[in-house]
Amino acid sequence: MPATPQNLCLLRTSALGDVTHVLPLVRTLQAAWPQTRLTWIVGKFEHKLVGDITGVEFVSFDKRAGIAGFASVRKALAGRRFDALLQMQVALRSNLLSLAVHANRRIGYDRARSKDLHGLCVRERIPARRGEHVLDALGSFCEPLGLKQTAVRWDLPIPDEARTWAAAQWPDDGQPALVVSPASSHTLRNWSAGRYAAVADHAATALRMRVVLTGGPSPAERALGDAIAGAMKTPPLNLIGKDTLKRALALYQRAAIVLTPDSGPMHMANAVGARVLGLHAASNPARSGPYSDRRWCVDRYDDAARKFLHKPAAKIPWGTKIEYPGVMDLVTVDDVVEKLEAFARTP
Repeated sequence: MPATPQNLCLLRTSALGDVTHVLPLVRTLQAAWPQTRLTWIVGKFEHKLVGDITGVEFVSFDKRAGIAGFASVRKALAGRRFDALLQMQVALRSNLLSLAVHANRRIGYDRARSKDLHGLCVRERIPARRGEHVLDALGSFCEPLGLKQTAVRWDLPIPDEARTWAAAQWPDDGQPALVVSPASSHTLRNWSAGRYAAVADHAATALRMRVVLTGGPSPAERALGDAIAGAMKTPPLNLIGKDTLKRALALYQRAAIVLTPDSGPMHMANAVGARVLGLHAASNPARSGPYSDRRWCVDRYDDAARKFLHKPAAKIPWGTKIEYPGVMDLVTVDDVVEKLEAFARTP
């Protein structure tokens, strides 16, 4: 491969949080090699979040389309060859999708993090490291190319329409907003509606905060939002189902702090500079919490490991998900109120 590659292909189709974590790698590559053409194979839904990043060609993959989704990617890349493929996803679907990419070098995960035939689809591997945040692991994909990710920069574009819409949702009157994004795509990472309501009421009455509910339009998210609002004594501003991914970014920027479980919105909020109160029991915040600042996160991961796996977190494989029914009950209302009050006292 030439010292400055002509073209690189990045493959990370999902999910929202992980796609957000890829963006600093894109910025690292662009800073080092501004003339290199970057092609990113990304999920159809995730494309709505990152598809307007300048200097990147996007190939959208619709996993719901079945064989037609694979065929569409293969057609888009027909007759092309890349200096290197960065295969940053180990799921079987993504490993099969990578076969549509012709590249001189095929770089994937180390053996410890490989699964679902990943090793058969790559010829080189990133350094094997334990204890990395997901963002740092993705950032290390530039190391076989001779680079090092030493800075983390997102610069996620937010259209004027999204900023205008967000600005119209509540007045800029100095009252701090607690933006609550209560749902994760992994339902076992979700906190209960009653506990969200108790924290939200405390924020509204004791801390004089404006409570804003956000989330997607799915029936599950709407039901969770309705349950939270119904259990609250102080009515919130319920925007669930009304925002888009870009509008959500603009809302997070207006928030004093964002309350959320481990989810895509957690990482989206972090990427636009919002402070995040993350709820962790099913997942390790050191691996998948908000990258920039985890001061406000509630961490019950070790408690979960001891209760459900009968070992301390230090004795289980890095990245283990403890997604058991009831695991998020380890996060108490008092835990979250304590973090929220500490945040409110911070200048």
